[in-house]
Amino acid sequence: MVPDEIERYAGSILHDPRFQKLRSFEHHGPSNTVYDHSIAVTCVAYRIACALHLSEEETASVVRAALLHDFFGYDWHSEHFRRFVHRYSGVRRLTHMHGFIHGHIAAGRAKRAFGLSDRECEAIARHMFPLAPIPRSRIAWIVTLADKAVASKEVTLAAGDYIALACRKVFA
Repeated sequence: MVPDEIERYAGSILHDPRFQKLRSFEHHGPSNTVYDHSIAVTCVAYRIACALHLSEEETASVVRAALLHDFFGYDWHSEHFRRFVHRYSGVRRLTHMHGFIHGHIAAGRAKRAFGLSDRECEAIARHMFPLAPIPRSRIAWIVTLADKAVASKEVTLAAGDYIALACRKVFA
């Protein structure tokens, strides 16, 4: 369920079929999609923006950037993406891995699809700091911190699921 505040700032994005497609991509574990993650990050970023008493305009920018920070549009767990990365070697392979490139891809797609501002796109492109350049605005820092907090929780839960599955197999 999406909170009313998020709907108010970004309803047109939430209902867009391109954003809805994020429901089909697994993200931080088998029970988490890019859509779920994006909504969770947006809720945390919105709470931070409110706690900092940002203006309506800045809060709206935080919501849009947080909602679209992972709008990269591909399944990064797929064989197709693995083949893409393996076209490179050494350091170039590392720098083409999902964690390094998806912020820039998401920013470009978000700008084309939803006409985001340069500041919103910069927040999206830099949200993977330190794998991306350091955020330079309040909006970018809020999205980055919200993403780190939510991703940490999701990855921890996913690790617990994988450990439980392994234990069931070992002790079955």
